[in-house]
Amino acid sequence: MLTNDLLLSSPLRLFPGDGALGPGGFGAVMARAGTGKTALMVQVAIHAMLRGQNVLHLSLIDPVPKVSLWYQQVFDHMTTGKDRALIPDIWETVLAHRLIMTFRVEGFSVPKLEERMNDLILQDIFTPALVIVDGLPFEAARPVLDELKALALRHRLASWFSVTTHRHETPDPVTGMPVQMRGLDDLFDLILCLDPTGKQIRVQSLKGALPSPSLFLDPTTMLIAEPA
Repeated sequence: MLTNDLLLSSPLRLFPGDGALGPGGFGAVMARAGTGKTALMVQVAIHAMLRGQNVLHLSLIDPVPKVSLWYQQVFDHMTTGKDRALIPDIWETVLAHRLIMTFRVEGFSVPKLEERMNDLILQDIFTPALVIVDGLPFEAARPVLDELKALALRHRLASWFSVTTHRHETPDPVTGMPVQMRGLDDLFDLILCLDPTGKQIRVQSLKGALPSPSLFLDPTTMLIAEPA
């Protein structure tokens, strides 16, 4: 089946847990603006949805149509060269496992998120297994992340976060982490950094194991790729 082909051809299959974090697990993708953070997290989300998991995509920066376009574009690239007759049915199956929720940054709080989640869960509309959090400001974010960690543990969720870094910043001299992760890295199981090098965007691990030290994002498709 095409679904199995997509899962078996994805480099995420080599990650610990087939690319999945455990209940309460946190992952982060750190990079400068426009380097591929959202594209990578969307690939993680689609991989989970192909495995039958429900994904809640929480965006604090983009409206629903723009987030939907990200998924469509990434899925189109993932299925290039595949049997086009099978793709619409696979796409509809994938969409059944996705829910997009948006907040304004200034209006976001974990109690509000949990209230909206509980409404969906109690009505048997949508019960997420994975949450993608895109656009959460990491400056002074410890209280919010502590609340999100408690929420993830209560609901047995895994969570991925985008973290924007800046070229001029110097990493922490003790941990080597970008300054945005100062005092926060203990909450995370896997921290990835996207490093533009020449014509490639290297995927490096700052915390947690990667299947290969040579993974990169294809700059044309923004898909995770292995070296030839």
